[in-house]
Amino acid sequence: MAPNPDMRASDADRDRVAASLREHCAEGRITTDELQERIEVVYASKTLGELQEVTSDLPEEDLHQLPFPASQKGTASVPARRPRGDAAHWRGGAAAQWSAWAAVSGINFGIWMILALAGNLVYPWWVWIAGPWGLALVIGMVRGPRR
Repeated sequence: MAPNPDMRASDADRDRVAASLREHCAEGRITTDELQERIEVVYASKTLGELQEVTSDLPEEDLHQLPFPASQKGTASVPARRPRGDAAHWRGGAAAQWSAWAAVSGINFGIWMILALAGNLVYPWWVWIAGPWGLALVIGMVRGPRR
C-alpha cells in the first residue's frame, strides 16, 4: 500500500531521500548541481508527496542489480540461473578444492617417483588417491553448485 502523499514527512524520510539522491549522483544519473537543487527541495518539503516529486524521474533501485536485464524476457520474481562453472562458483571454493587435490596428488606422485628412481618400482598407488578425488571434483563441477 502506497503511503498517503498528503502525510507529513519526517526528518528520517527527508534523510532517506537525500541519501538516495547522493547515490543517484554518484551513479551519474544527476549532476552535482541538480543534486544540490534537489536536496534543498527535499529539506524544504513538508509532505511525502513533495518528496516523491523530487525523485519521480529516478529509479527506486539500481537497475543493474535487477535479476533480468530490460532486454531479456522474464519476470523479476524468478531469479536468473547462473551457468555451471561460472566465476562466482570458482571463487566460491572450487579453486581451493582443486588446489588441495593438486597438492596432495603431487606429493603422492612425488613419493612414488622417488621410490621408483630408488629402484623400488611398485604399481602407481597414487592413482587410488588422485583418481576418486579428482572424479568427485569433476562430477561436482558438471552438476553445478548444491542447492
